[in-house]
Amino acid sequence: MSVILETTKGDLTVDLYIKERPKTCLNFLKLCKMKSYNFNRFHHVERNFLCQTGDPTGTGRGGESIFGVLYGQQAKYYEAEQVPVLKHTKPGLLSMVNVGDNMLGSQFFITLGDNLDYLDKEHCVFGEVVEGHDALLNINEAICDENHIPYQDIRITHTVILDDPFPDPSGLEIPIHSPEPTREMLDSSFLQSGRIAADEDINEMEGKTAEEIEEAIADKEAKARATILEMVGDLPSVDAAPPENVLFVCKLNPVTTDDDLMIIFSRFGKIFYNSCEIIRDRQTMNSLQYAFIEFDNPKSCEDAYFKMDNVLIDDRRIHVDFSQSVSRLQWKGKG
Repeated sequence: MSVILETTKGDLTVDLYIKERPKTCLNFLKLCKMKSYNFNRFHHVERNFLCQTGDPTGTGRGGESIFGVLYGQQAKYYEAEQVPVLKHTKPGLLSMVNVGDNMLGSQFFITLGDNLDYLDKEHCVFGEVVEGHDALLNINEAICDENHIPYQDIRITHTVILDDPFPDPSGLEIPIHSPEPTREMLDSSFLQSGRIAADEDINEMEGKTAEEIEEAIADKEAKARATILEMVGDLPSVDAAPPENVLFVCKLNPVTTDDDLMIIFSRFGKIFYNSCEIIRDRQTMNSLQYAFIEFDNPKSCEDAYFKMDNVLIDDRRIHVDFSQSVSRLQWKGKG
Protein backbone atom coordinates (compact mmCIF):
# COMPACT_ATOMS: atom_id res chain seq x y z
CA MET A 1 0.00 0.00 0.00
CA SER A 2 1.69 3.16 -1.18
CA VAL A 3 1.60 6.91 -0.69
CA ILE A 4 3.65 9.57 -2.47
CA LEU A 5 4.85 12.43 -0.30
CA GLU A 6 5.69 15.34 -2.57
CA THR A 7 8.24 17.58 -0.84
CA THR A 8 10.22 20.66 -1.77
CA LYS A 9 13.30 18.40 -1.95
CA GLY A 10 11.71 15.75 -4.20
CA ASP A 11 9.11 12.98 -4.09
CA LEU A 12 9.15 10.10 -1.59
CA THR A 13 7.21 6.93 -2.43
CA VAL A 14 6.24 5.11 0.77
CA ASP A 15 5.12 1.53 1.32
CA LEU A 16 3.02 1.07 4.47
CA TYR A 17 3.08 -1.93 6.81
CA ILE A 18 -0.68 -2.51 6.66
CA LYS A 19 -0.66 -5.98 8.28
CA GLU A 20 1.71 -5.12 11.11
CA ARG A 21 0.38 -1.60 11.86
CA PRO A 22 -3.27 -1.46 10.66
CA LYS A 23 -4.46 1.30 13.03
CA THR A 24 -1.42 3.52 12.44
CA CYS A 25 -1.62 3.04 8.66
CA LEU A 26 -5.36 3.89 8.74
CA ASN A 27 -4.55 7.04 10.72
CA PHE A 28 -1.78 8.04 8.29
CA LEU A 29 -3.76 7.28 5.12
CA LYS A 30 -6.86 9.17 6.26
CA LEU A 31 -4.77 12.19 7.34
CA CYS A 32 -3.20 12.10 3.85
CA LYS A 33 -6.68 11.85 2.34
CA MET A 34 -7.78 14.88 4.38
CA LYS A 35 -4.67 16.71 3.07
CA SER A 36 -3.68 17.32 6.69
CA TYR A 37 -0.01 16.95 5.79
CA ASN A 38 -0.07 19.50 2.97
CA PHE A 39 2.34 22.40 3.69
CA ASN A 40 3.63 20.75 6.89
CA ARG A 41 7.29 21.57 7.25
CA PHE A 42 10.14 19.38 8.42
CA HIS A 43 10.64 21.22 11.68
CA HIS A 44 13.47 19.01 12.95
CA VAL A 45 16.30 17.57 10.83
CA GLU A 46 19.36 15.86 12.31
CA ARG A 47 21.89 14.63 9.79
CA ASN A 48 22.24 10.82 9.68
CA PHE A 49 19.57 10.54 12.40
CA LEU A 50 16.02 11.62 11.45
CA CYS A 51 13.79 14.29 9.92
CA GLN A 52 10.46 15.04 11.63
CA THR A 53 7.24 16.50 10.25
CA GLY A 54 3.44 16.10 10.48
CA ASP A 55 2.70 19.13 12.68
CA PRO A 56 0.50 21.75 10.94
CA THR A 57 1.72 24.41 13.40
CA GLY A 58 5.37 23.76 12.50
CA THR A 59 6.38 23.95 16.17
CA GLY A 60 6.72 20.27 17.01
CA ARG A 61 3.97 20.59 19.61
CA GLY A 62 0.84 20.35 17.44
CA GLY A 63 -1.12 17.89 15.38
CA GLU A 64 -3.80 15.30 16.13
CA SER A 65 -4.80 11.86 14.90
CA ILE A 66 -7.65 11.25 12.47
CA PHE A 67 -9.66 10.04 15.46
CA GLY A 68 -9.30 13.46 17.05
CA VAL A 69 -10.53 15.04 13.82
CA LEU A 70 -13.59 12.76 13.85
CA TYR A 71 -14.43 12.40 17.53
CA GLY A 72 -13.00 15.45 19.29
CA GLN A 73 -10.25 16.27 21.78
CA GLN A 74 -10.77 13.14 23.89
CA ALA A 75 -9.56 11.11 20.89
CA LYS A 76 -6.76 13.50 19.87
CA TYR A 77 -4.18 10.74 20.42
CA TYR A 78 -4.40 6.96 20.19
CA GLU A 79 -2.35 4.14 21.71
CA ALA A 80 0.61 2.86 19.67
CA GLU A 81 0.69 -0.66 18.27
CA GLN A 82 3.66 -2.46 19.80
CA VAL A 83 3.29 -5.99 18.42
CA PRO A 84 5.04 -7.14 16.34
CA VAL A 85 8.21 -5.21 17.20
CA LEU A 86 9.49 -3.32 14.16
CA LYS A 87 12.98 -1.88 14.53
CA HIS A 88 14.65 1.31 13.26
CA THR A 89 17.34 -0.57 11.33
CA LYS A 90 18.01 1.56 8.25
CA PRO A 91 17.46 4.97 6.59
CA GLY A 92 14.04 5.62 5.05
CA LEU A 93 11.80 4.10 7.73
CA LEU A 94 8.65 6.03 8.72
CA SER A 95 7.85 6.06 12.42
CA MET A 96 5.17 7.82 14.44
CA VAL A 97 6.31 10.22 17.16
CA ASN A 98 5.49 9.11 20.69
CA VAL A 99 3.98 12.16 22.44
CA GLY A 100 4.11 10.37 25.81
CA ASP A 101 2.70 7.17 27.36
CA ASN A 102 2.86 5.45 23.94
CA MET A 103 0.26 7.82 22.51
CA LEU A 104 0.40 8.91 18.85
CA GLY A 105 -1.08 11.80 16.89
CA SER A 106 -0.14 13.04 13.43
CA GLN A 107 3.59 13.69 13.75
CA PHE A 108 6.04 11.23 12.24
CA PHE A 109 9.70 11.07 11.34
CA ILE A 110 11.83 9.38 8.68
CA THR A 111 15.08 7.75 9.73
CA LEU A 112 18.29 9.04 8.11
CA GLY A 113 20.73 6.59 9.69
CA ASP A 114 21.40 2.91 10.37
CA ASN A 115 20.69 0.89 13.51
CA LEU A 116 18.85 3.48 15.61
CA ASP A 117 17.86 0.75 18.06
CA TYR A 118 17.40 3.16 20.98
CA LEU A 119 14.24 4.41 19.19
CA ASP A 120 12.63 0.96 19.01
CA LYS A 121 10.75 0.98 22.31
CA GLU A 122 9.69 4.63 22.08
CA HIS A 123 8.34 5.04 18.55
CA CYS A 124 6.16 3.07 16.14
CA VAL A 125 7.60 2.08 12.72
CA PHE A 126 4.80 1.82 10.14
CA GLY A 127 6.35 2.12 6.66
CA GLU A 128 9.41 2.74 4.53
CA VAL A 129 10.58 4.87 1.62
CA VAL A 130 10.95 2.64 -1.45
CA GLU A 131 11.60 5.34 -4.06
CA GLY A 132 13.06 8.83 -3.76
CA HIS A 133 16.19 8.16 -1.73
CA ASP A 134 17.87 11.04 -3.57
CA ALA A 135 15.22 13.37 -2.11
CA LEU A 136 15.86 11.86 1.33
CA LEU A 137 19.59 12.51 0.83
CA ASN A 138 18.78 16.15 -0.02
CA ILE A 139 16.84 16.50 3.23
CA ASN A 140 19.67 14.85 5.15
CA GLU A 141 22.13 17.38 3.70
CA ALA A 142 20.04 20.40 4.82
CA ILE A 143 21.96 23.06 6.73
CA CYS A 144 20.35 23.58 10.14
CA ASP A 145 20.80 25.78 13.19
CA GLU A 146 21.70 24.60 16.70
CA ASN A 147 18.06 23.56 17.25
CA HIS A 148 18.12 21.35 14.12
CA ILE A 149 15.75 23.66 12.24
CA PRO A 150 16.68 23.93 8.52
CA TYR A 151 17.68 27.41 7.42
CA GLN A 152 15.77 26.83 4.20
CA ASP A 153 12.17 25.77 4.70
CA ILE A 154 11.52 22.12 3.74
CA ARG A 155 7.85 21.16 3.35
CA ILE A 156 5.47 18.43 2.27
CA THR A 157 3.64 20.10 -0.61
CA HIS A 158 1.15 17.33 -1.45
CA THR A 159 0.23 13.73 -0.66
CA VAL A 160 -1.01 11.22 -3.25
CA ILE A 161 -2.60 7.95 -2.10
CA LEU A 162 -1.88 5.15 -4.57
CA ASP A 163 -3.79 2.48 -2.65
CA ASP A 164 -6.05 2.65 0.43
CA PRO A 165 -7.49 -0.69 1.68
CA PHE A 166 -9.41 0.88 4.58
CA PRO A 167 -13.02 2.10 4.21
CA ASP A 168 -13.53 5.72 5.20
CA PRO A 169 -14.80 6.12 8.78
CA SER A 170 -18.28 7.61 9.20
CA GLY A 171 -18.16 11.38 9.29
CA LEU A 172 -14.89 11.72 7.36
CA GLU A 173 -15.26 14.66 4.98
CA ILE A 174 -12.78 14.46 2.12
CA PRO A 175 -11.93 17.85 0.55
CA ILE A 176 -12.69 18.01 -3.18
CA HIS A 177 -9.61 20.14 -3.84
CA SER A 178 -6.33 20.47 -2.01
CA PRO A 179 -6.77 23.31 0.50
CA GLU A 180 -4.76 26.49 0.17
CA PRO A 181 -2.12 27.02 2.86
CA THR A 182 -3.30 29.14 5.75
CA ARG A 183 -1.77 32.53 6.39
CA GLU A 184 -0.32 31.10 9.60
CA MET A 185 1.58 28.51 7.55
CA LEU A 186 2.90 30.96 4.96
CA ASP A 187 3.55 33.87 7.29
CA SER A 188 4.86 31.94 10.28
CA SER A 189 7.46 33.23 12.68
CA PHE A 190 9.82 30.69 11.16
CA LEU A 191 10.01 32.66 7.92
CA GLN A 192 9.96 36.05 9.66
CA SER A 193 13.15 35.21 11.54
CA GLY A 194 15.42 35.52 8.52
CA ARG A 195 14.90 32.00 7.20
CA ILE A 196 14.79 31.10 3.52
CA ALA A 197 11.47 30.16 1.90
CA ALA A 198 11.15 26.68 0.41
CA ASP A 199 10.74 28.00 -3.14
CA GLU A 200 13.43 30.68 -2.86
CA ASP A 201 16.31 30.15 -5.27
CA ILE A 202 19.69 30.07 -3.57
CA ASN A 203 22.70 31.07 -5.64
CA GLU A 204 25.57 29.47 -3.74
CA MET A 205 28.12 30.88 -6.21
CA GLU A 206 27.11 34.53 -5.82
CA GLY A 207 30.03 36.71 -4.75
CA LYS A 208 32.64 33.99 -5.23
CA THR A 209 35.73 34.20 -7.43
CA ALA A 210 36.19 31.87 -10.40
CA GLU A 211 38.71 29.87 -8.39
CA GLU A 212 36.30 29.50 -5.45
CA ILE A 213 33.46 28.44 -7.80
CA GLU A 214 35.69 25.84 -9.42
CA GLU A 215 36.71 24.52 -5.98
CA ALA A 216 33.07 24.35 -4.81
CA ILE A 217 32.00 22.43 -7.94
CA ALA A 218 34.90 20.01 -7.53
CA ASP A 219 33.96 19.48 -3.87
CA LYS A 220 30.33 18.69 -4.79
CA GLU A 221 31.45 16.25 -7.49
CA ALA A 222 33.81 14.55 -5.04
CA LYS A 223 31.01 14.15 -2.48
CA ALA A 224 28.71 12.74 -5.16
CA ARG A 225 31.36 10.20 -6.20
CA ALA A 226 31.96 9.29 -2.55
CA THR A 227 28.23 8.72 -2.03
CA ILE A 228 28.15 6.34 -5.01
CA LEU A 229 31.24 4.50 -3.77
CA GLU A 230 29.64 4.06 -0.34
CA MET A 231 26.45 2.72 -1.94
CA VAL A 232 28.35 0.09 -3.94
CA GLY A 233 30.50 -0.86 -0.94
CA ASP A 234 33.85 0.59 -2.09
CA LEU A 235 33.96 3.10 0.79
CA PRO A 236 33.07 2.51 4.44
CA SER A 237 31.34 5.90 4.59
CA VAL A 238 30.95 9.15 2.62
CA ASP A 239 33.13 10.96 5.13
CA ALA A 240 35.95 8.42 4.98
CA ALA A 241 39.35 10.06 4.57
CA PRO A 242 42.84 8.57 4.18
CA PRO A 243 45.11 8.69 7.26
CA GLU A 244 47.33 11.75 7.52
CA ASN A 245 50.40 9.80 8.66
CA VAL A 246 50.75 7.52 5.61
CA LEU A 247 53.00 8.40 2.67
CA PHE A 248 52.70 7.08 -0.88
CA VAL A 249 55.96 6.59 -2.81
CA CYS A 250 56.11 5.65 -6.50
CA LYS A 251 58.48 5.46 -9.50
CA LEU A 252 60.79 3.23 -7.46
CA ASN A 253 63.62 1.22 -8.99
CA PRO A 254 62.62 -2.49 -9.04
CA VAL A 255 65.82 -3.30 -7.10
CA THR A 256 64.88 -1.02 -4.16
CA THR A 257 63.88 -3.01 -1.07
CA ASP A 258 61.70 -2.38 1.99
CA ASP A 259 64.82 -2.09 4.14
CA ASP A 260 66.28 0.54 1.80
CA LEU A 261 63.19 2.70 2.19
CA MET A 262 63.07 2.12 5.94
CA ILE A 263 66.65 3.39 6.35
CA ILE A 264 66.08 6.42 4.10
CA PHE A 265 62.71 7.55 5.49
CA SER A 266 63.23 6.73 9.19
CA ARG A 267 65.38 9.85 9.56
CA PHE A 268 62.15 11.88 9.46
CA GLY A 269 60.54 10.03 12.37
CA LYS A 270 59.51 6.68 13.75
CA ILE A 271 57.93 4.28 11.26
CA PHE A 272 55.54 1.64 12.56
CA TYR A 273 56.75 -1.96 12.51
CA ASN A 274 56.06 -3.66 9.14
CA SER A 275 54.61 -0.38 7.84
CA CYS A 276 57.26 0.43 5.23
CA GLU A 277 56.09 -1.85 2.47
CA ILE A 278 56.82 -2.05 -1.24
CA ILE A 279 53.77 -3.48 -3.04
CA ARG A 280 54.62 -6.60 -5.01
CA ASP A 281 52.99 -8.89 -7.55
CA ARG A 282 51.35 -11.75 -5.62
CA GLN A 283 52.56 -14.43 -8.00
CA THR A 284 56.03 -13.30 -9.09
CA MET A 285 56.77 -11.17 -5.99
CA ASN A 286 58.34 -8.58 -8.30
CA SER A 287 58.17 -4.97 -7.15
CA LEU A 288 55.29 -2.94 -8.60
CA GLN A 289 57.52 0.09 -7.97
CA TYR A 290 55.34 1.84 -5.38
CA ALA A 291 55.13 1.70 -1.60
CA PHE A 292 53.28 2.90 1.50
CA ILE A 293 55.10 4.21 4.58
CA GLU A 294 53.22 4.73 7.85
CA PHE A 295 54.79 7.11 10.38
CA ASP A 296 53.72 7.34 14.01
CA ASN A 297 52.61 10.98 13.56
CA PRO A 298 51.45 13.31 10.74
CA LYS A 299 54.33 15.80 11.31
CA SER A 300 56.99 13.23 10.34
CA CYS A 301 54.91 12.29 7.30
CA GLU A 302 54.66 15.94 6.28
CA ASP A 303 58.43 16.48 6.66
CA ALA A 304 59.16 13.46 4.48
CA TYR A 305 56.68 14.69 1.87
CA PHE A 306 58.43 18.06 1.52
CA LYS A 307 61.98 16.69 1.59
CA MET A 308 61.82 13.50 -0.47
CA ASP A 309 59.82 14.31 -3.60
CA ASN A 310 61.98 13.96 -6.77
CA VAL A 311 64.92 12.57 -4.77
CA LEU A 312 67.25 10.10 -6.49
CA ILE A 313 67.10 6.55 -5.03
CA ASP A 314 68.91 3.72 -6.86
CA ASP A 315 69.23 5.88 -9.99
CA ARG A 316 65.47 6.63 -10.04
CA ARG A 317 63.83 9.95 -9.14
CA ILE A 318 60.94 8.99 -6.90
CA HIS A 319 57.62 10.76 -6.49
CA VAL A 320 56.17 11.21 -3.00
CA ASP A 321 52.60 12.15 -2.04
CA PHE A 322 50.17 11.73 0.83
CA SER A 323 48.33 8.41 0.65
CA GLN A 324 44.77 8.39 -0.73
CA SER A 325 44.10 4.80 0.38
CA VAL A 326 41.39 4.04 2.97
CA SER A 327 42.23 0.33 3.18
CA ARG A 328 43.42 0.65 6.79
CA LEU A 329 40.12 2.06 8.03
CA GLN A 330 37.71 -0.06 10.07
CA TRP A 331 34.77 -0.92 7.83
CA LYS A 332 32.34 -1.94 10.60
CA GLY A 333 30.73 -4.74 8.61
CA LYS A 334 30.43 -2.80 5.34
CA GLY A 335 32.12 -3.62 2.07
